[in-house]
Parts: sequence; C-alpha cells; structure tokens
Amino acid sequence: MPKLIVGLGNPGSNYSKTRHNVAWMVLDRLTSTHNLVWKDKFKGTYTELNANGEKFFFLKPKTFMNLSGESVVELAQFYKIPTTDILVIHDDMDTSFGTVTFKSGGGAAGHNGIKSIIEKTGTQEFKRLRIGIDRPTNGMTASSYVLACFTSDEEKWLDTLLNLASDAINCYIKENFEKASSLYSRKTVLPL
Repeated sequence: MPKLIVGLGNPGSNYSKTRHNVAWMVLDRLTSTHNLVWKDKFKGTYTELNANGEKFFFLKPKTFMNLSGESVVELAQFYKIPTTDILVIHDDMDTSFGTVTFKSGGGAAGHNGIKSIIEKTGTQEFKRLRIGIDRPTNGMTASSYVLACFTSDEEKWLDTLLNLASDAINCYIKENFEKASSLYSRKTVLPL
C-alpha cells in the first residue's frame, strides 16, 4: 500500500523563504538526498520514492495554502492511498521554533492548510510532522507572521532544523510512524 508525504506551502518565489513554506524547504532537502525528480500533476508537483519494498509519494500542493486539500485528495484518490497513510509536514505556531513533533489526528489549530485537508478528506485521521515556528510576539498578525521570512537569529538554526526534519521523515520511511514519533517528537535544534 503506497503512502503519501505532503509538504504544505505557497507557490511563487515571493513565498519561498517564508515560515509558511518551511515544509517545502524540508522536501527540497529530501529531494537532494534521494535525487527525486518532480512532475506537475494533481494541482501540485509530486514525485515518488521506492524504499524498503514500499512506495512513497511526495506532494507539494500548488493551490495556495487554503486549498491544499484539493491537491491532496486528487493524488490520494488516484493512487488509492487511505487518509491514515498520509503524513502532512507543516509549520506550527504552537510549537517552539527549532522543534519538530509528530502527531496523529487532531484538529486544524488554526492552520488553513490542515483545515482544507480535513474538509476535503472528511476526516482528521492523517498524520502530521509539525515544524515549530513560534507565535509572533511583536504585535504582528498570525497571517503576516507566517508569510514573513525567518529572522536573522532563526536563519542561523534553519539549516540544522531542516536536517532534523529530514532525518525524522527518513526515519518514518525506513521504520514507521510510531518509531519516528518516539525518536523525533519534541526534538529541538536549539540549546536548552
């Protein structure tokens, strides 16, 4: 049974370095690691990887964040991937910057990409890898904050964070969700 790994983000160069696109940055890191070749289809770009006798599809919806579910459902239905075998990578304001955590099921917590996937699949029962971006503290609105670039202090840790998230995904691919979750949930790149 194939599995789907989705990275949420927004298309266009003006969004490429923003907090909302950190999941795409992770998929770009995995692209270089696994020499993935991306194709345009399913209202996004997708690629596939065969590993440990299983097929994994990777998807970047190009519908803009609020309509991510349209792209996810198209690919999942075409390849007959159950919603429980979908892992969504996304930015998370309720997780500290530099921290990754796995979660199975649950609500959208205000994330419009997750909300769209819940609406289009009709269920919350998909897996997530949340990448912490913190909440704004300087009076910025949530939407302005997620569409802004990382600060210079955050940039110093971003490369290490992308490596950590990539390692977590590779563990999920090689092992399973439970193992990856036990090894990587609440892991942070920042000194405690």
